[in-house]
Order: sequence, then structure tokens, then C-alpha cells
Amino acid sequence: MKIIPAIDVISGKAVRLTKGDYNQKKEYSDSPLEVAQRFEQAGITHLHLVDLDGAKAQKPQNLEVLEVLSSKTRLRVDFGGGVKSSESLEAVLKAGAQQVTAGSIAAKDPEMVFSWLKHYGAEKVILGADVVDEKIAISGWQEDSGLDLFPFLEQYLAKGVTYCICTDVSKDGMLQGPSIELYKKIIKEFPQLKLIASGGVAELNDLYELREAGLYGAIVGKAYYEGRISLDELAAFNK
Repeated sequence: MKIIPAIDVISGKAVRLTKGDYNQKKEYSDSPLEVAQRFEQAGITHLHLVDLDGAKAQKPQNLEVLEVLSSKTRLRVDFGGGVKSSESLEAVLKAGAQQVTAGSIAAKDPEMVFSWLKHYGAEKVILGADVVDEKIAISGWQEDSGLDLFPFLEQYLAKGVTYCICTDVSKDGMLQGPSIELYKKIIKEFPQLKLIASGGVAELNDLYELREAGLYGAIVGKAYYEGRISLDELAAFNK
């Protein structure tokens, strides 16, 4: 299972939110590059970069951070936040992202995301599925799309999606453990999906449970930044 640390960016700084709430923001570093380089030195290969300004503005706002991380580390960066148009997607890939996460746009404008999958291929586009009670949540989790998770996934798999980041909104930033049962259910239904867990990882044991459940990857954020899982532990797990 791939360990995928997250760096969430506001105004060029590495931060974390709780349940996606911009009012519950905690700054961790003025230098996302230093944070990323520590991950790289520990032997980690993947990074989940979230442009929180971009998510709010509906257009990427921290492309220079992406450019720096992509050019000064060998990390495989996937980028999310504000990618709502083909122009934005192109700009993100040009700035060095290996993959782009399609979040709310996948629920609001599936035809556009289908066209991205066709044009760029499944290796470039990650489906973002943010979930509340098995319903897709959009617009920074403030809105229920009315879409059920399983038909949503089925529709995208039919269009060639390979990767999916699934976040249980109720777990994000809460350090209460991930939604293991939900992930098991998804994997049972769609064994071909490269499912990436997001939200709730609180301790090393959570990662072992996710690996046992068959996850392709797990995003680690707050647990690392709050010192509950050390870089050494992540590096050892990754070997």
C-alpha cells in the first residue's frame, strides 16, 4: 500500500483544516518544499498536494508551489483544488503534477471529466469521491450532490477510471480512525479500483488495517503533523 502524505496549502503555507472548515485552520510550515523534502528523504514516493485557496476560488491559486515541489523533489505529485476546466487541468499538468484529482467537478460536470479521461488517460485523472453517509458531498463538503456513492463509482469505472480518492468527510482531521468498513464495501464491489483512503488516519495501526483491507494507498495528514505517526514509522511502513 502506498503511503501518500498530504500537504494542504493556503497562501503558500502548509496548513491543515478540520472537516474542511477554513475557520479551523492550523499552520504547520512556511515552506511546503521543506516538508516535501523530508518526505522524500524518508523514501516516500508520492505526495497529495491540495490547493485550498484554489478550491475556494474555483481555480488553482498555488501553481508556483506545485512547480517548486515538482522541480525540486522526485515525488510523484497529485494535485487537487480548483481544477474546474480543461485550461486549469492543462496548467496543473504543465506545472509538474503527475496526476490531477477531479473532485466536485466529477459530480457537477461528469461529461467534462469523461473527456479528460479520454484525452489524458486514466493514469492522469484521479476521481475524488467525498462522502457523507454514502452520498457524494461537493463544494468543499458544504453541499449534498444528491448522488449515491456506488452508482457514481460505477459510472466512472465504465468510463475508464482507475484511481479514486475516497474521503469520509465525518472522519477528516478528526483523528478517530478511517472508514475501514466503507472501504471494504467499495473494494468488494469494485475490486479493480485503485482505492486511496483519505481522512481519519490517527495512528500506525490504522495504516496496517487499511493495507489489510486491500487499499491501494492511504493519505496521511494530521496524524503526521500532530506527531502521532513519525516520519521513521511512515518510512518503515513504506518499505
